[in-house]
Amino acid sequence: MVVNSPVVNIYPLSSYTFGTKEPKMEKDTSVADRLARMKVNYMKEGMRTSVEAILLVQEHNHPHILLLQIGNTFCKLPGGRLKPGENDVEGLKRKLSSKLAANLPSHQQNWQIGDCVAVWWRPNFETVMYPYCPPHITKPKECKKIFIVHLPDREYFAVPKNLKLLAVPLFELYDNVQRYGPVISTIPQQLSRLQFKMVDNA
Repeated sequence: MVVNSPVVNIYPLSSYTFGTKEPKMEKDTSVADRLARMKVNYMKEGMRTSVEAILLVQEHNHPHILLLQIGNTFCKLPGGRLKPGENDVEGLKRKLSSKLAANLPSHQQNWQIGDCVAVWWRPNFETVMYPYCPPHITKPKECKKIFIVHLPDREYFAVPKNLKLLAVPLFELYDNVQRYGPVISTIPQQLSRLQFKMVDNA
């Protein structure tokens, strides 16, 4: 018996509208600051759990991933830290709305959260993360889960003014650890089990 791999409909980048909203200030100005804050939070709340979204669009019939760019170099997936005890899916919807939804009561985004495609672990208060929890680590400091989010055929995104939203092709991410880091650069491998259906809205 063959089980079909999940199909993901991917719509053209031109189907989506992009606006801006008030800046979302980063809590940390450097990686060192972030790790220091993580240490303080760990003492209070235990392991940090974060969730991030893979949002796919297409250009020239090739999948692109939407990444938030901070400054001129650092890129990250939309998402963030869950509150203690918060459900993964509800937390990711909250984070996506905070990062990318218009602040309009009339416009409620209905985020369709799909499969979790990767789980990463941070064993210590260091930048390095692994796609498994090392066997000698009994108290990892962070667990990061990455989900596919199914976009509708049309949507409006409101991007905080201090961030840029980039559509980056899968081929640019692949094996590009120097530019995108180990988590984002392995997304093409995580997605290779999915079937992409390029849908043209025209």
